[in-house]
Amino acid sequence: MAEQRDGALVLTGDLVVWTLAQLPGGRAGRIDAAGLGRLDTAGAWFLIGQREAGAEIAGLSERHSQLLDSVARAMASPDPAPAPLPGWRRLLEDVGRRVVSGLIFFRELAEYLGRFIAALLRAIRHPADFRLTSLVHHCQETGLRAVPIVAIMSFLIGVVLAFQGSTQLRQFGAEVFVVDLIAISVLRELGILLTAIIVAGRTASALTASIGSMKMREEIDAMRTLGMDPDMVLILPRVLALIVTLPILGLVSDVTGLLGGAIMSWIELGISPSMFLARLGDIAVGHAVVGLVKAPVFALIIGVIGCHAGMKVGKDAESLGSMTSTAVVNAIFAVIIADALFSIFFSVVGL
Repeated sequence: MAEQRDGALVLTGDLVVWTLAQLPGGRAGRIDAAGLGRLDTAGAWFLIGQREAGAEIAGLSERHSQLLDSVARAMASPDPAPAPLPGWRRLLEDVGRRVVSGLIFFRELAEYLGRFIAALLRAIRHPADFRLTSLVHHCQETGLRAVPIVAIMSFLIGVVLAFQGSTQLRQFGAEVFVVDLIAISVLRELGILLTAIIVAGRTASALTASIGSMKMREEIDAMRTLGMDPDMVLILPRVLALIVTLPILGLVSDVTGLLGGAIMSWIELGISPSMFLARLGDIAVGHAVVGLVKAPVFALIIGVIGCHAGMKVGKDAESLGSMTSTAVVNAIFAVIIADALFSIFFSVVGL
């Protein structure tokens, strides 16, 4: 038991884990432990806390003092707070972490690219293992269903190019060159680039969501248990469908972009469709070839990034949403970077 005498807390009897609740609360200035009986580690911990708070403990027997010293040595002490790093070191550390994270990301993308190529070679060697129905389904989802939005977008881009080009070229009396502006811009760059961006936003998110939800429900683990290869079932049909359909979508984008530019040129500049076609015939076919050559590469980038993000989804819905948005951003960014590299390459080789 414990009682207050002359401002001191006098302990008598046993101070064990079952009697701690009977002690008065607050901090004591002085503790008299001369009448203390049994003392366990819980009681010793209480006395150590009072001592660290500034209380004076008197009357402890040698045995009790040894127990207090043993408990004090066994108590964990918090690690000292690390000294704050200088600003320039924090900046370098952050940059280093981001560089390492980027290198790990590129390594994982290379791994998934290799898995796709390995699955493709296996499908060529063993056609019976290839799922044609799945390929047709994903061609419909990624290609056919994207035709309306791609066509409308490209048509409006052609209209905007014709309108803005006519406004600028009219100042120099070179309105007829608006056909060259529209044709080269749409066929070489804007048609396939904007189509790839739309497909990246539309399909990369769909790939991540579909594969990620299957991983959350442990369907991919069930596939492996049944002896099915997820690369053959999930990655190969989706990426191959993109490679097949994106050049077709690029061609649709080119045609509708030229159509929009021709209509606006007719309205704004009075360039008749026959004159537009005649001027269009002078444009080198190489511009269209340059644009369409990019399509399979863009498709491969979008498919690999989408499948990689889907396979990285965790067990919760928050991870699915995070990886979906990350896949869209990464796919669009990668497509733009690839287009810039293509532009430099074709400029160097003279195409």
